[in-house]
Amino acid sequence: MKHVTWLANYSDIDSSIKYLIAAEFFLQIVNGAFTLSLNLYLAKQGYPDPMIADFTADRFMVVMFVALPLGLYIKGKRLRPIFLAGVLALPLVSLALLEAVAQHATVWLRGLFILWGLCFTAVAIPSLPYILRNAPAAVHTRALSLHAATWSLGLLVSGTLIFALSRGFPAIFDDKTLLQVFSALGLAAVAFVVRMPKHENTDSGEISPKIRHEPIGRQAAVYARQLINEYDWKLIGKAVVPTTLIAVGAGLTIPFMNLFFYHRFGVNTDGFALLGSATALLVSVVTLLVPRIKGALGYKAIPLSQAAAIASLVGLGAADFMSGYTWALPLAFFCFVVRQPLMSLANPMTSELTMYYVGSQNRELTVAIISAIWSGSWFVSSYAFGLLRAMNLHYGTIFFVTAAFYTIGVATYVLLIKAYCFMGRQRQGFGQKQCRSGHSKMRGVVVLVRG
Repeated sequence: MKHVTWLANYSDIDSSIKYLIAAEFFLQIVNGAFTLSLNLYLAKQGYPDPMIADFTADRFMVVMFVALPLGLYIKGKRLRPIFLAGVLALPLVSLALLEAVAQHATVWLRGLFILWGLCFTAVAIPSLPYILRNAPAAVHTRALSLHAATWSLGLLVSGTLIFALSRGFPAIFDDKTLLQVFSALGLAAVAFVVRMPKHENTDSGEISPKIRHEPIGRQAAVYARQLINEYDWKLIGKAVVPTTLIAVGAGLTIPFMNLFFYHRFGVNTDGFALLGSATALLVSVVTLLVPRIKGALGYKAIPLSQAAAIASLVGLGAADFMSGYTWALPLAFFCFVVRQPLMSLANPMTSELTMYYVGSQNRELTVAIISAIWSGSWFVSSYAFGLLRAMNLHYGTIFFVTAAFYTIGVATYVLLIKAYCFMGRQRQGFGQKQCRSGHSKMRGVVVLVRG
């Protein structure tokens, strides 16, 4: 009898998708390093929490406005040139951003944060459509899980290197130098995008190929009509409700975790990098195990893991209010380390569920809308965080608000899973067995979420 390890199950993913995932891995190394260290670098340069929140909001503002047009543009088009532009520009913009911080060039800094968000958008939005277009339906879950793991693997690498270099060579590697090294490392992504085949599947079909050579005004009018008529807006609307709730809550918390540990417990860059590495290691393992977990539990795993993550977030809030006790910091460490893997466990499944629910005709637009929702929510939430911190509101209170948004979001995911399973049609080869295994136990999930 042939035994295949769970990791070997990823070997049959097409090479073009592996190249894309490898490229995104190097971009996520850059993203991970900036996630761990940039806010702390800004704080040490004298920028207060509200201003840091404004910069973070600027990054997501551009995505909010660009995501939808980009999602419409890529329908039926080759995606490799867009990937190439993004991976070339991101490291260069990152280096310029770091120099602007050092020079306290606030006006330039805001513009560079906007460009930085645009570069990530050029890679993030086309990724899911590219995978679903070019991978057989049988490997969708594995491809999406491996793609989702790039964030945690990148964070693991960057966090481990930041800790080792800052501890081993503190005179050489300060925050700025570390981030410059990781920015340059991001250029490695170019080598993988270049190796992606120039010919790719564009089977979604363009919105209106007949008007490709018409004047811009005529094209815009036709695109507007088809935007209204050719998409199932009711279906898309139902699919994005859970994302909206989760995103609003996440925007209040996730970008500012390093500031919480720095200001409340004095955890510096190297300490938070080590903490981030431990979290990323767990996220990587959990994400790659998603196909097995989904096979055992079906989509029931989505609300189960998210509910446990909410409990961890509440623990983080409690640690803030109990920071005077010796056990508060270990509690905060534990809750931080387990919260992200629990939340990340659901991500590949929620992506797959959403894409299957809306169908191939609505796929690119839905990805764009979800990206716009995440960025728009984080744009608004970042400003809200700045206002709340300016009012000297505790980090813990903000965490509790996030937990409330998450709870409602999880409940709506339960409803979305039930709606999909009752639709009576299977898309992209999604098996009835998986839907039954998730749906047959949904009643217990509802009780868990409500409790």
